Amino acid sequence: MTSQVSSPITAGTAEEPSVVVDVLGDQRKPAKETRRLDRVIIRFAGDSGDGMQLTGDRFTSETASFGNDLSTLPNFPAEIRAPAGTLPGVSSFQLHFADHDILTPGDAPDVLVAMNPAALKANLGDLPRGAEIIVNTDEFSRRAMAKVGWSANPLEDGSLSAFAVHPVPLTTLTLEALKDSGLARKDAERAKNMFALGLLSWMYHRPTAGTEAFLAKKFAKKPDIAAANVAAFRAGWNFGETTEDFAVSYEVAPASAAFPAGTYRNISGNLALSYGLIAASKQSGLPLYLGSYPITPASDILHELSRHKNFGVRTFQAEDEIAAIGAALGAAFGGALAVTTTSGPGVALKSETIGLAVSLELPLLVIDIQRGGPSTGLPTKTEQADLLQAMYGRNGEAPVPVIAPATAADCFTAALEAARIALTYRTPVLLLSDGYLANGSEPWRIPQTGELPDLRVEFASGPNHTKADGTEEFWPYLRDPETLARPWAVPGTPGLEHRIGGIEKQDGTGNISYDPANHDLMVRTRQAKIDGIAVPDLVVDDPSGTARTLVLGWGSTYGPITAAARRIRAAGGQVAQAHLRHLNPFPANLGEVLKSYERVVVPEMNLGQLAHLLRAKYLVDARSFTQVTGLPFKAEQLAAAVMAIMEENADV
Repeated sequence: MTSQVSSPITAGTAEEPSVVVDVLGDQRKPAKETRRLDRVIIRFAGDSGDGMQLTGDRFTSETASFGNDLSTLPNFPAEIRAPAGTLPGVSSFQLHFADHDILTPGDAPDVLVAMNPAALKANLGDLPRGAEIIVNTDEFSRRAMAKVGWSANPLEDGSLSAFAVHPVPLTTLTLEALKDSGLARKDAERAKNMFALGLLSWMYHRPTAGTEAFLAKKFAKKPDIAAANVAAFRAGWNFGETTEDFAVSYEVAPASAAFPAGTYRNISGNLALSYGLIAASKQSGLPLYLGSYPITPASDILHELSRHKNFGVRTFQAEDEIAAIGAALGAAFGGALAVTTTSGPGVALKSETIGLAVSLELPLLVIDIQRGGPSTGLPTKTEQADLLQAMYGRNGEAPVPVIAPATAADCFTAALEAARIALTYRTPVLLLSDGYLANGSEPWRIPQTGELPDLRVEFASGPNHTKADGTEEFWPYLRDPETLARPWAVPGTPGLEHRIGGIEKQDGTGNISYDPANHDLMVRTRQAKIDGIAVPDLVVDDPSGTARTLVLGWGSTYGPITAAARRIRAAGGQVAQAHLRHLNPFPANLGEVLKSYERVVVPEMNLGQLAHLLRAKYLVDARSFTQVTGLPFKAEQLAAAVMAIMEENADV
């Protein structure tokens, strides 16, 4: 992995202080001590108006350009503007970066940047002993502390003695740095997040040129605001270099060995899905059509795809969820690669039209970015609780393929796979991502076009059935014997006129049919088509070859499960791991895999939906380990739970 690094350049070692050139290009005094670390977990936290998501995103972008492996966890309120200074209004962004391969945003922050008392209190319970806390002392007024239930100042009463606390008057320092900017006090105060970003950029030797260029572009129409943010950013960097409170800075080397050769970028799950859909459109030769209604956390896909008209993408923001999928299904009938995006509540509203797509046997991608439920639930929090809805949430026998990406970057490949299945088998496909993958990010190797699958489709071009009198006609439900897919005829093609609708069709002709035997045949044929979809066998990671416990996951649990398995093996335990991408149909070897282990543990962010399916289909004692907190699993938490199960009857 290669990148341009524009961070302060140092020479020397931690034991031998070096001379540095700062972001302004000035030669400075001998640098402070630099310590080398293999990984760091940082959490930025503040009021939802403090710009913590922007701060975290910029730190992440520079970390990606530096070449570290990384994983992020944005966490923010559902309210557009929650009450200022309150616990429900706290917004945070956690970043785990390392000089080696990592899989999760980390269990506990090594560093917390707290912009106010609410941010400190909301996150204090997650900090391990010895963690560093950088706190904005300007916000610790009696009134602000009273809002979170503190009668005494924790910065003064000794309650934070277990941590390394760095009290920094961020607001005062920012205002001082911008005193000649001409900005009103309120506008100048808003730049304090950039001061904090500059300080953290100094602490961890992050590149800086990218952030300055970003700020100049973001505020190009407001040059005074752009200049103020850059000045605050530089002031924060120089504060770290000159203040005596920060005696040490840290280096985390690029994770060169963790990445195969290639060109990389940082990518979120929703962005990867968007790019995957565009790639599927180009590989299939079909125009991409998105019919969508805004809903958290899926809206970013609509926003992103609307920017790519140059790739032949058409986006339609409908008046509601039902209209959105109706338009998408109409586009599928017209010969487009049709997509609709939503979250769990929207899937419920779209269920009738998904059933219509099953009956029409048209390709349609239904992308569900899952969130906490039921009903409105937790719009900005993550969950995996739509699996049974995806499998069975329609009237009648209406089978639909279901796939789930494992990581943010994997969303790109999952989109291509969903398109392959939909186009090959003429069926709607449900893709289950979630809020954790959608908003989280990681490095992604940009593939070469030659690596992408060939998704080209042949439309019906002429009659396909000869009548008894020798004349030819078009039968819309005459199937491919291998895939059981029906022909896809673009409306307006001469001689291929045919009727579609939700009432049951006659096999072959597509005429309306109420015949009991025909209905039985069509129901079983549609099921057989889904059951016959070609999916890869399940691959098991079992280094010892003698593990008696298998941990099986799906979707975004991949990172925590893999990290937990690594911890168990490092402690001398033997555990196997496997991860499902295809949830309907299951891989053909899944039953054999399950029955080859004494214990099967299934971690899920629901109340055991996959475990329920496994028990019903394979009659195995799948043990659930579940969580519905709106947050992803922690690796240590999973490792402890799996080891406890492994130790049960270990001698039997």
